[in-house]
Amino acid sequence: MWRVKSLDAILATAEKKSLHRSLGPVQLTLLGVGAIIGTGIFVLTAAAAQKAGPGMMWSFVIAGAVCAVAALCYSELASMAPVSGSAYTYTYAVMGELLAWMVGWALILEYAVAASAVSVGWSGYVLGLIENALGFDWPDLLQAGPAWSMNGFIPTPDFSVGIVNVPAIVVALAVTLLLMIGTTESARVNAALVAIKVAALTAFIVLTLPILKTGNFTPFAPNGLFGESSGMGIIGAAASIFFAYVGFDAVSTAAEETKNPQRNVPIGLIGSLAICTVFYLLVAAGAVGAIGAQPVLGSAGEAVQPGSPGFIAACQLAENANRLVCSNEALAHVLREIDYPAVGNALGTAAMLALPSVILMMIYGQTRIFFVMARDGLLPEGLAKVHPKWKTPYVVTIFTGIAVAIAGALFPVGQLADISNSGTLFAFFMVSIAVLMLRVKDPNRRRPFRTPFVWIIAPLSAFGCAALFWNLPHDAKMVLPIWGGIGLVIYLLYGIRKSHVGRGLVEVPELDPDAPHGPVPPMPGAPSPTDDRRD
Repeated sequence: MWRVKSLDAILATAEKKSLHRSLGPVQLTLLGVGAIIGTGIFVLTAAAAQKAGPGMMWSFVIAGAVCAVAALCYSELASMAPVSGSAYTYTYAVMGELLAWMVGWALILEYAVAASAVSVGWSGYVLGLIENALGFDWPDLLQAGPAWSMNGFIPTPDFSVGIVNVPAIVVALAVTLLLMIGTTESARVNAALVAIKVAALTAFIVLTLPILKTGNFTPFAPNGLFGESSGMGIIGAAASIFFAYVGFDAVSTAAEETKNPQRNVPIGLIGSLAICTVFYLLVAAGAVGAIGAQPVLGSAGEAVQPGSPGFIAACQLAENANRLVCSNEALAHVLREIDYPAVGNALGTAAMLALPSVILMMIYGQTRIFFVMARDGLLPEGLAKVHPKWKTPYVVTIFTGIAVAIAGALFPVGQLADISNSGTLFAFFMVSIAVLMLRVKDPNRRRPFRTPFVWIIAPLSAFGCAALFWNLPHDAKMVLPIWGGIGLVIYLLYGIRKSHVGRGLVEVPELDPDAPHGPVPPMPGAPSPTDDRRD
């Protein structure tokens, strides 16, 4: 369980079954911006306001700060090991196979559930556009999944709110088809969508900031810093808003398909994060200042979680109908409320066109995690099958797309985002530890990008991730250990026996004249290879 796969061996494996390198620094940065700017700012602004009120401004700052230090840790590891796999690959090289499997399994939770959340966010904007621009009333039961509540440890659905989110299914499957066609084609489409998205947010900022009312920022933190219940308050909102930043680590999963990754991956990671942070703060200030962002209360005057039955009931009251927190299309709703209905519809159209770029990058990252785990033998190798014409891992792409569509059809965006965050924060925590361990275990390895002040930055990243995880809603926190338990069973039944490292089917590349050659000796207890086969 604790066997490691050396970085030399990881690079060798990538060369034997590699994906086509086609992405440059500009494309990579655009992919990062496309993955980061999306549901978090277009949709989760409302959920953050319900948790923190105008205090969500601090939530954006806190979440962005944690992401910034995590990005610096990611940049060092991604530049050292420019292969698919993200935190999974890095953990395999430092902490061993068992923890690598658990991180990879958590990344599956991150990317697949995140793609589902964005699909639901896209659905909200499309349905709002259909209703406001076309005057067509989409059937209520087909525009959202049921409301979920916990009956002990059993999730219970309320189908009176909705049955299935049909638009979310449509967009998830459409993006899956696009990804099967090829990476370069997907990146070209994404570049156009990013331009539309940035233009829409710029228009929002220009129209809302001039009419900002300082009175709308009072009370600034109606639920306090931590809130009376799990997941509420400014810190709870930061834990949810973290979802709005996490797309940057999808850039590192694209390292194996990037030209000159030692230089371009850090550019893509840090550049995209910096661009997006500026937009987030300006848009949030515009939304709060224009129409206010005070939360709605439950029937007994208590704070209620967004997406909960109590929240849905409060938003159905006439006096709350126009509140920001109750909108499924927050930014378009703000523009309509300040008498720019045409621009609001245009922004809704931009979101409808642009949010699929986020779904694209999340499913993209998910399939590449599956790809590299299957390439290592921890999952069935059939999942790593690359299409002869499209040069993409089409089997796992189809599987992922179907799973994303099902989750998007049945769950609300806020709950999906919080569940995704639980997997993300665990993976980021492990990366923060891995970068420190690798500095100790392999201090002389070439590091094209070195994390500055690593003994301060990496512990800050680990602490920040742990603190945000602790402040997620209870239900979201419980999903990670349950999901991890399922993954552990799969590993013990399949991965531990089929692992290529355990079977000795790994080689070391000729990186320099002093590098070792030939197959890596098998770990103690592993069978010796009987021929010269290579992975």
